[in-house]
Amino acid sequence: MVQCVSIFSGAGGLDVGALAAGAQIIACVEHDSDAAETLRINHGHLKADVIEKDIQDVDFEQWKGITDSILIGGPPCQPFSKNGYWIRNDNRLIQDDPRNLLGQFLRALAEMRPKGFLFENVESILHPTNKDEFFRFVANAETLGYRCTSFKTNAADFGVPQKRKRVFVFGVLSAKTAIPSPNATHSDHSSKNSDSSLPDYLGVGPFIEKYDTLRYSEPQEDASRGTYFHELTHVPPGKNYIALTKTPNYAGRIFRPGGRFWNFLYKLHPDLPSITIAAQPGPWVGPFHWTDRRLRVPEIAAIQTFPENYKFAGNRRSIQKQIGNAVPCLLAEKMVKHLMEHAI
Repeated sequence: MVQCVSIFSGAGGLDVGALAAGAQIIACVEHDSDAAETLRINHGHLKADVIEKDIQDVDFEQWKGITDSILIGGPPCQPFSKNGYWIRNDNRLIQDDPRNLLGQFLRALAEMRPKGFLFENVESILHPTNKDEFFRFVANAETLGYRCTSFKTNAADFGVPQKRKRVFVFGVLSAKTAIPSPNATHSDHSSKNSDSSLPDYLGVGPFIEKYDTLRYSEPQEDASRGTYFHELTHVPPGKNYIALTKTPNYAGRIFRPGGRFWNFLYKLHPDLPSITIAAQPGPWVGPFHWTDRRLRVPEIAAIQTFPENYKFAGNRRSIQKQIGNAVPCLLAEKMVKHLMEHAI
């Protein structure tokens, strides 16, 4: 069986996916105390040792020499996030940002020497401001002996009920050629570039409908006394604040298109995939439920395709952050399986 070490493990999205792909998780490295506790309380599912340490203090040579091994992880995305675009380029740190831990990923590779690795990050790591750092990471991985394949995708292309664009790098040690990119399993039939031979994107409804009962209610879900609740009630499912300018018989506030984040007042439609689940959403950042409330923990976990019985440690804000930062488990499964098919 393939032995897998997970770094920057967070709540375990990549780990759950790797397990489903047939790997054995032998260690999870995570510095955040709540996320590490989440990994521990799900030990019955993951069956992995949890190393709650700063990654800079972890010696990866302890896993060197394992015959069939892989390294997986998504370093913190904050240095490359779209939120950083509000900072002027000459004030952005990027390479000198202490949260930029690409070098630690490379150190783990150099010390462990796994047969393959899977790297994950936000799509905006390819933004002109960030791309030099990304391509430097890939070049350094190649220098270590790994043939790399960079792959930009949308989670919805692989059966996740969420539009979530991400970048992966597949690395295979001593490979003669780079491995091919994975093939999508679903396609957006509303797009003119759709592949009609594939099933349409999955709607979020079947994934979360069971949680729309009083049993799962949360105090935080009530938006009825908030600043923009009236506006929210007039946004049609599957739309955001821009739709208010075209809503018949609507007499409330409207907002200039482009004057707000696109996910402002975004409301789910049960037949459509969700927009990206955010780690730290503002009070009026969607997605909202189509019944005009905020989403519940089991709903955001289901949209991220965590197992139904998966548990999360920490307060509500911490849990949102853990789930929002995770790789959707189903997407992780498809990516890790693709890596193992070509690396082992």
